[in-house]
Amino acid sequence: MTSDRRQFLTGAVTAGAMAAATPAQAARKIAPKPVNPAFPKGFLWGAATAAYQVEGNNVASDIWLLERTTPTVYAEPSGDAANSFLLWERDLDLVKSLGLNSYRFSLEWARIEPEQGQFSIAMLDHYKAMIAGCHARGLTPVVTFNHFTTPRWFAALGGWHGNDAPALFARYCDRAARHLADGITYATTLNEPNLSGKLGELLPGDLLGADKAMVEAAAKALGVPIYQPGNPLYTPDGARTQRHLLEGHRLGRAAIKAVRGDLPVGVSLAMLDEQAAPDLPRGKVSLQAKMREHYYGEWLRLAKDSCDFLGIQNYERSVWDDKGKRPNPPGAVTNTMGAEVYPPSLAGVARYAHAQTGLPIMVTEHGVGSEHDEIRANLIPAALTELKRAMDDGVPVLGYLHWSLVDNFEWVFGYRIRFGLCELNRQTFERKPKPSAAVLGRIARANALT
Repeated sequence: MTSDRRQFLTGAVTAGAMAAATPAQAARKIAPKPVNPAFPKGFLWGAATAAYQVEGNNVASDIWLLERTTPTVYAEPSGDAANSFLLWERDLDLVKSLGLNSYRFSLEWARIEPEQGQFSIAMLDHYKAMIAGCHARGLTPVVTFNHFTTPRWFAALGGWHGNDAPALFARYCDRAARHLADGITYATTLNEPNLSGKLGELLPGDLLGADKAMVEAAAKALGVPIYQPGNPLYTPDGARTQRHLLEGHRLGRAAIKAVRGDLPVGVSLAMLDEQAAPDLPRGKVSLQAKMREHYYGEWLRLAKDSCDFLGIQNYERSVWDDKGKRPNPPGAVTNTMGAEVYPPSLAGVARYAHAQTGLPIMVTEHGVGSEHDEIRANLIPAALTELKRAMDDGVPVLGYLHWSLVDNFEWVFGYRIRFGLCELNRQTFERKPKPSAAVLGRIARANALT
């Protein structure tokens, strides 16, 4: 963490001033119009989790094997995680107690289909009980059919590299939907599929090379040509993986819709707020448009034609000149990984995503990975003010689901990076709300900026 509390407070004031005006307004020193503090009736206020990151002991999942492979890029095993497979009712009670009205969670494909073609009624009933538990507490269930992790057998077939992957995913979506779709309010097929095969470009160090060594070791141990997990840094053919994910979404969505045609189905994309540097010399062109096309182009076009809404997941911005991404501005507030915390980025993504697709937007993830909760507590109202400004300008936003409910397993980084509205005691599994949870709760209860 490069910023202390004093730096954050200074940065928050600066960010607020930047958020309050468009670039043109800032240049002309024109004050923006006031924000209407009230959110629409029925707006979703929630927290998000993912099965593998909180359930614990997902032994049939692709990552469970990789955590124990030599070599491994995982800092530590997921283990019991937050023990949410057993304590899901405690989690739902916690969401309700925070003043929120919705909960986003995911189905664990490897629990539902632990062996190829073998579907577990007991596990389907488990998720059915979670959905019913949401309704019993007045919480809107937003359900992700696949949040990164896949069954080990699927990864051993090559994962999304394999030619049969889209059809296998659609079969799973059909089976899960037939058991669960009646109670789901909103569904997404995949979580951040646009980054698969590209994630290594965004992470520090030589994680890509280390990931390659790990998955090759796993493939050798299993005696298969390719072992590709659902959340890969390294892929032998990123373009092929992307083609299969795109087709997987199409077929998975069609399978869900065939079971219940009126269920709103979307996809959640990871999106940075890609910005063009404002001070480029005459004749120089920012890489902004190129980067947007690289990371989001195909998926935004697909969403426009196939989705009822689009989930966006934003944590930061990138400022591009003609040569590359610019470093953080001096004095920037940063997260644990050193990325700038920039409150207006969420609204920037919402505006762009809606402009490209025409779809209603749902914020399926937003937050900050930091052990300093005051950063989170200040980010939430600042980001929501700019999101509401975008809504006042005509961007339809269905809801805001904060990542995450509790500090959880953050993939290769283990438990070091903390995104939770609540602390987790990994020995007792106690969930303790942080001050930021109260900040979000006040806004949610009022359904208005406070």
